[in-house]
Amino acid sequence: MVDRQDSDRPRTRRLPRAVRERQILDAAVEVFATHGFHNASMDEIADVAGISKPMLYAYLGAKDELFVACIRREATRLIEAIGAAVEAGLSPAEQLWRGLQVFFEYVQHNQSGWAVLHRQANLQGEPFVSELSQWRERATRLIAALLAQATVDSAQPMRVEQTEPFAAALVGAGEALVEWWLHNPEHTADGMAMRLMNMVWMGFGDLVEGRSWSPGNAR
Repeated sequence: MVDRQDSDRPRTRRLPRAVRERQILDAAVEVFATHGFHNASMDEIADVAGISKPMLYAYLGAKDELFVACIRREATRLIEAIGAAVEAGLSPAEQLWRGLQVFFEYVQHNQSGWAVLHRQANLQGEPFVSELSQWRERATRLIAALLAQATVDSAQPMRVEQTEPFAAALVGAGEALVEWWLHNPEHTADGMAMRLMNMVWMGFGDLVEGRSWSPGNAR
């Protein structure tokens, strides 16, 4: 005979591993963003995810391993979203514009994810800063390739290694502009993308046309 009390107990539904891990990471990102790495508890993450604490450890390991998994998940989401927006048939300027739009839209709709990827990872030191550096390198390579492609038909075509400094500057400017935006949320994602596009492309567009500034030709 089945014990009625046992039959009335809530049971954790069996879900595919990928679905369960996504639930855990969603919960962890929210808790880490709210409390920071050190103050976030695995008990709260398990509670928000709707699973037991032992199950949390079984799926994604200790807290530092879970935090790294959150950084990697958010970095991959952002890079893949930008990559998908940069369609091959568009002009270089339009590709960059679409990429910047997606970047700011991601931040607008995933502020907890950005907090973990950028703010929390920066604050906690190693090994988390290395994960953030890897995201920056991926973003820089993606943008450097796009900028190099933009110069293919110009008077002075540039190789990817020549555009990397400009790409690194664009990544840094994007991060700095997001931090300003978070303190001035009345601006739209498109408006922020337009500001960065104008700052970058108005200057890089001259390079594409073979024009560059130097102290000798200053007016």
